[in-house]
Amino acid sequence: MEDSLVIIPTFNEIENVEAIIKAVFALEKKFHVLVVDDNSPDGTADKVRELQQQFSDRLFLEVRKEKSGLGTAYIHGFKWAIDRKYDFIFEMDADFSHRPDDLPRLYRACVNGADVVVGSRYKKGVNVVNWPLYRMLLSYGASFYVKLITGMQVHDPTAGFVCYRRKVLEEINLDTIKFVGYAFQIEMKFRAHLKKFKIEEISIIFTDRIRGKSKMSSSIVGEAIFGVLKMKLSSIFQRHKF
Repeated sequence: MEDSLVIIPTFNEIENVEAIIKAVFALEKKFHVLVVDDNSPDGTADKVRELQQQFSDRLFLEVRKEKSGLGTAYIHGFKWAIDRKYDFIFEMDADFSHRPDDLPRLYRACVNGADVVVGSRYKKGVNVVNWPLYRMLLSYGASFYVKLITGMQVHDPTAGFVCYRRKVLEEINLDTIKFVGYAFQIEMKFRAHLKKFKIEEISIIFTDRIRGKSKMSSSIVGEAIFGVLKMKLSSIFQRHKF
């Protein structure tokens, strides 16, 4: 059995899912892939089932009843991975904003001693392609805000391209994770930070999706802005729950 699992959450990713899966499987380093699909009406899960006939030993699918948020999709995948004893567990988007070619770099950083490795857009300047200026400023500003509030020395705390050692996910109480949108990414890193796990960043180039529709919304942004302060206060006054 391979030691690494890439979790790809999907909702209406029929335009990307086959290409992203085949790109991961084309890498020299062998990865397994778990697609967690939120019952996409566009047939994303059916496409994955079709691909499973070709990649039956390394492509897996979990279909949930409805769209329930990015965070819960990843937690579903984390628990699945823990049960099957994968050593290194990755988060990656389906839309090629995260380059599959960077997966081995995250893997090597974890093998070489990191507990959490973040594919960072902001470790060396701003490495984002095809974003409008307002979105870049919003994302970079949010990262600065999160660092200020939480005290984490992570340049890209909202990043969704991450490798976790299994022990990190085993020690974080996944059932108490509060956020379900993109703030989930902040909370996971903050929980790891509080437990003194070693978090490293490697610089990546992030390219906005070419195909399909973005899942970003004002409610997701609001969760990140207002939820981070609440999360920090909770970590101070309810530390036993973290």
